[in-house]
Amino acid sequence: MSDAPFRENVVVLTGASAGIGREMALQLAAQGAWLVLAARDAAKLGAVADACRAAGAKAVAVPTDVGDEAQCRALVERAADQFGRVDTLVNNAGIGMWARFDEMTDLAPFERIMRVNYLGSVYPTFYALPHLKKSRGRIVAVNSLTGRTGVPTRSGYAASKHAAAGFFDSIRIELDGSGVTVTQVFPGFVATEIRERAFGPHGHPLGHGNSPVREGEVMTAEECARQIIDAAAKRKRELIMTLRGKIGAKLKLVAPNLVDRIAKKAIEQGK
Repeated sequence: MSDAPFRENVVVLTGASAGIGREMALQLAAQGAWLVLAARDAAKLGAVADACRAAGAKAVAVPTDVGDEAQCRALVERAADQFGRVDTLVNNAGIGMWARFDEMTDLAPFERIMRVNYLGSVYPTFYALPHLKKSRGRIVAVNSLTGRTGVPTRSGYAASKHAAAGFFDSIRIELDGSGVTVTQVFPGFVATEIRERAFGPHGHPLGHGNSPVREGEVMTAEECARQIIDAAAKRKRELIMTLRGKIGAKLKLVAPNLVDRIAKKAIEQGK
């Protein structure tokens, strides 16, 4: 395989303004990809696009709320108009929560999380699919280990990621023989800003400096992005990034109570 499998590959990437998405954008830019970058924060998104162009890539910033169907349609249309095709769709945008369900005082975050994490992948996929069929392209879904097993304090997030996992499993089968491949990625904890933006029990973001995770002891966004891009290039069916996740998937079949205890300990330790 080429050392730059995404050279001149038209990539639509959501959640591109920070964290894993930003790192994916920069690494794809280094390969010479043609990028259509989406996120809500126009200023941060523009800065990422500038950095990608400085690295020699073509990059367009399209401020987008993936929870809005019309904006997702416009995103894909902009990509097709700009570059004439869509080769890869990376559904990366997401929002989290960190609160016990019985401590929630406002249920609005549950609807918002489902709209962003689930429908925010369904909408772009729906509008990109006709283009991807023409290019025999790739769909990449950045999920989470919470999309495979329930985790305390993450109930709304886990529900949205389970929904997304079921959706992409289903369309992968439907697309068999079409030339379009689906790669699902299941990271564990990654050092990003997502936990600062995560909803707490009162429906507000946790805020800067309030991450419950030991950020210095978990996977970096750079490494996570590298692994995602490699899996996408190889059109892998799925990528489980941690040993704990791989073991947990097998244990859940024979020792589900043990998996519950492992999940609880992981949250308590924040790593």
